[in-house]
Amino acid sequence: MTDLATEPAQVIAARVLACAGVAGLSKGPFGTVATHLPGERLEGVAVYDDVVEIAIVARAGHPLPALADRVRAAVASLVGGRLINVSIDDLE
Repeated sequence: MTDLATEPAQVIAARVLACAGVAGLSKGPFGTVATHLPGERLEGVAVYDDVVEIAIVARAGHPLPALADRVRAAVASLVGGRLINVSIDDLE
């Protein structure tokens, strides 16, 4: 995803979904982890001034702390030094 029209949240979501052990994105508790884009609501990634919130569904068989670290590492170069919070909301 290198299209100039691609939003940072979309690029982050693609990187997260490419991580081994990630089954999908989650909207988080109460549906709060999302980015509103023109004509679309991207659930699972929210980019704020100082933090990026990522909510995922994990695949069974992957150690969860290591999976969260893998997700953070995959997106670290995209977030401009922001804190990266990863929540694992479900297991598939």
